[in-house]
Amino acid sequence: MSIAVSVVEDDRQVREIIVDWIKRARGFRHVSDYGAGETALAKLPAEKPEVVLMDINLPKMSGIECVRRLKPLMPETQFVMLTVYEDPDHLFNALAAGASGYLLKRTSCEDLIAAIGQVHAGGSPMSNNIARKVVASFHRSAAEFNETQELTPREWMVLERLSRGDLYKEIADSLGITMPTVNTHIRNIYQKLHVQCRTMAAAKFARVTPPSGAKSP
Repeated sequence: MSIAVSVVEDDRQVREIIVDWIKRARGFRHVSDYGAGETALAKLPAEKPEVVLMDINLPKMSGIECVRRLKPLMPETQFVMLTVYEDPDHLFNALAAGASGYLLKRTSCEDLIAAIGQVHAGGSPMSNNIARKVVASFHRSAAEFNETQELTPREWMVLERLSRGDLYKEIADSLGITMPTVNTHIRNIYQKLHVQCRTMAAAKFARVTPPSGAKSP
C-alpha cells in the first residue's frame, strides 16, 4: 500500500517540485495540494491523507493554526512542517499544535521522502540542525531549572511579584517585610539566577514552574 500524501504550500513553484517528488517516489501517492490554509482546512478532512506536508508562512491562516484546527478532525493523519523557519518558537508552537515532524525547505528530495516514510511509521523526523536546537533548548531549560531550585520560598514570592512589575515598596507591603529585606532578597535572587536585572530574572521565572507552596496566593 502506498502512503497518501497532501501538500499545503503557497509558493506554486515549490509546491509543484514537492508534488513531483512524491509522484516519482515508489510507495507514495499524491492526494492533493493547496496554496492556502483555508482551502486545506475545508478539503483535507474528507480526503484523509496519511501525511500532510505543511508550510508555516501561508497567506492568511498560518500553517501552525491550520494544523491546530485540522488535527482534531484528522487524528490519524501525521503533519510535518516544511518551512524556512529555524527558531525555537516556531518549532515548539508547531509541535504543540499537533505536528509530528519539522523539516527545512532545503531538505533534499531523498531526505524528504525518507522523512514521510518515517513519520508514517510513527517517527518524528526533524532536520539535523532543528534537532540540535531541541536538544539545546532542553539543556538550557534544565540549567535554568537547577538555578531556580536554589531560591528559598520567600525569594520565590519576591521574584513572582518582581516579574509582574511590582515596585519594591509594593513587594515589601504585600509580604509584610522591610525595604532592606526586599533589597537583600533581590540581590540573592540575581546572584542565584546569574542575572543583572529585573527583566532577565522575570524571563527565567516565566520558563520554570515554582516549587509547590513557593508562589504567593
